[in-house]
Amino acid sequence: MICWGGLLLDEYNITIKDMPEMMRPREKLMAWGEASLTDAELLAIIIGMGTRKMSALGLANKLLIKHGGLRYLKETSIEELTEEKGIGPAKAVSIKAAVEIGRRVALNVQIKAPIRSPEDVKDLVMEDMRYFDREHFRVLYLDRKNGLLAMEDISIGGLHSSIVHPREVFKIAVKKSAAGIILVHNHPSGDPTPSKEDIDVTRRLIEAGKIIGIEVLDHLIIGDNIYCSFKAKSLI
Repeated sequence: MICWGGLLLDEYNITIKDMPEMMRPREKLMAWGEASLTDAELLAIIIGMGTRKMSALGLANKLLIKHGGLRYLKETSIEELTEEKGIGPAKAVSIKAAVEIGRRVALNVQIKAPIRSPEDVKDLVMEDMRYFDREHFRVLYLDRKNGLLAMEDISIGGLHSSIVHPREVFKIAVKKSAAGIILVHNHPSGDPTPSKEDIDVTRRLIEAGKIIGIEVLDHLIIGDNIYCSFKAKSLI
């Protein structure tokens, strides 16, 4: 049983209809806009209906507490969501779809700006990648003016030659007519210090890029709100 604001959430049975009209999430959004809503209120709108014992808002609060906040719902599986009473497959799918829409909107806003420095790359990926509990290897594909053509996850689970293969990295580069690429992966430990394996894989990819005429511009390792740029450290 989880406590929230002095209440036991399993006993939180006030329905949204019992709330004053201007405190109800839908009415509040229509009156003052979506920015006025809390994370729980936005999630309650997606959930739609609660259970006999708990309102959609109470259920939303419980999910956010259990999974560590709105940001972590991206990493929460449909199976984990449906473990919560009141969240069936349809609601779980709606939650996952809404989180993914938010991620894509944020990416589309950022994708318009050219990549000028490691800081630009960090701004693009940090809030997404710093929370991953496994290593994700990602590649940014750039045009001749450093505009971002695409950003693709190449592998998940570890960084070694059997997973990060040059053909997987460069076939997208060729398809997109990319002039250069930037490599990015995260360290779940939070420490972005490059390992020998990180350096070896980077050198292999640089050599492969030279053969086909696509430059590896940098490799960033993402830690917990900190990063390491191979270019800045003169590692490439």
